Amino acid sequence: MGETPNYLVKNEIGCGFVGALFNRRGFRPRQKPVPSLPAAKSHNSIKNPSSKNPAARSHNSVKNPTSKNPKRRRSSSGEMKFLESSKSANPPPKQGRKPLPKPTVANPRSSTSSSKNSSLNSGLSQVTNVANTRRLMKEPTFTSSEMSMSVAVREKPSINGTLYRASSGNTMLLGHLGNVRQSRKENPTANNVKTLEYHLTAGARKHSEFGNIYRGPMNKLDPEALKSMGNENYKKGRFEDALALYNQAIALDSSKASYYSNRSAALIGLGRLIEAVFDCRVAIKIEPSYHRAHQRLAELYIRLGEAEQALYHYKHSGPKADTKDISQAQALKIHLSRCNETQKQRNWNELLKESRTTISLGADSAPQVYAMQTEALLELRRHQEAYSAIKKGPNFGIDFCTQFFGSAVSAHLLAIWSRVYMATGRFEDAVTTAHSAARLDPSDVVTKIAKRARALASARSSGNQLFKASKFSQACIAYSEGLEHEPFNSVLLCNRAACRSKLGQFEKAVEDCTAALYLQPSYTKARQRRADCYVKLERWEAAIQDYEVLTQETPRDEVINRALYVAQIQLKKQQSEDLSEMKLGTNLVQISS
Repeated sequence: MGETPNYLVKNEIGCGFVGALFNRRGFRPRQKPVPSLPAAKSHNSIKNPSSKNPAARSHNSVKNPTSKNPKRRRSSSGEMKFLESSKSANPPPKQGRKPLPKPTVANPRSSTSSSKNSSLNSGLSQVTNVANTRRLMKEPTFTSSEMSMSVAVREKPSINGTLYRASSGNTMLLGHLGNVRQSRKENPTANNVKTLEYHLTAGARKHSEFGNIYRGPMNKLDPEALKSMGNENYKKGRFEDALALYNQAIALDSSKASYYSNRSAALIGLGRLIEAVFDCRVAIKIEPSYHRAHQRLAELYIRLGEAEQALYHYKHSGPKADTKDISQAQALKIHLSRCNETQKQRNWNELLKESRTTISLGADSAPQVYAMQTEALLELRRHQEAYSAIKKGPNFGIDFCTQFFGSAVSAHLLAIWSRVYMATGRFEDAVTTAHSAARLDPSDVVTKIAKRARALASARSSGNQLFKASKFSQACIAYSEGLEHEPFNSVLLCNRAACRSKLGQFEKAVEDCTAALYLQPSYTKARQRRADCYVKLERWEAAIQDYEVLTQETPRDEVINRALYVAQIQLKKQQSEDLSEMKLGTNLVQISS
């Protein structure tokens, strides 16, 4: 047997070798010629057949695999025997491949030009394989009848005589979808069927495996795991992160009391005590015997100044409660009662004392206690201390305060804030805050405070306009009208002192500034204005004292340093001392003429 060429034939029974042997003119139906591909300058060209052997040219023709063959042949015992004998034959030796000539355009009408070369190059095979592979992936199943359809197979002898065979009815490269190396004694058709089934179900198996991975932990989060993560963040002081994790756990399972109790702990770390109280209440409602929630709620009530509620929850805390905590709650209850009594008696000094004691017993976030302390300081005309006291209190939102303490307590808090704004000269804020208090509780006390705030704001506004117009007498009258509603308002007193100084009434101006400084010792403008009045009155010692205080507050102010130097010189003159013996201090500014 001579050289065995590489055949590209049509297989109808699943065995390309048998089809190749019997692929002759007498056994093949009449085929329509297939035009060759156009010529290209790349290596993806088809070789034009140069052999004069018509049988060889017929073996190189390619037929559409989808066309039907009415004379389909079936395998027989003779063919199987011939297959066995063919397999036992020695493989032909390989010969060197000749270089491919340039392709020529074939005439589709001629029978000789319709045949194609004996093998396709790698470029055409890859294009065919991609198209056929896509078609196979779209087909879900295969039957035994479909397996017998025409298969265009490129058979290539190997060293040991076995063949590489494609596992589907499409031409493809080695290694694509079931290309297996067949042994000598196995049935190639059976192997192809098994290989097809394996590769066609591989995608489904892979898809289901990945689907199981995604549908497991991604679609359903574990609230207990979220709670554990929140606990870790809480221990590290990351209260915001812990709060977010607790929120997620509650969103997944809102029936666990521990989730609400843990979230209340995170809220406490963020200073949101009232919201923490609400969470503890929910936890106790879900689980009434939750001792840790009772204890945490009792501690919150202590800080918020609710002693009776704290005692109640300490009693329901079980072993969590401590006798020291219960004693603290009882002492707090006593001092809160005293605060209420002294407030009604208008005993401001005693109220100031009791409110400070109450805060030291643990009510460090009780806004009503800070409000009583601030009210006592306002009535004692210690406005600067009053402002500092109320600033130390908690900064809860008015909505939360109203929901927890009630509208009356919230209105009282706003009224105290309005008075503080009036004392510090923030009249517009005072009016706005007083109106908010009146909306919550239109009581007589709140209404009077709102009326007073409007009168002071109007007096200061009209007085400033008159002063800018150099109408000092009328401006002084406007400020005096405001002081009738609030006799001890430092801002109105200082403004009236400015008018009196312009009018030459230095003694009265000094009185107004002194009154303003008593209310606010750090009122810089009032001190400077009084020092200037002392200079006009040639009271040098008093002027020097005020200027020295001012230089401590603003050491780089050249105007004040110059005024201090002049006052010191005038004091020396008044004491009849020699100016040449006077030495400038380190805080004096040398004046160049």
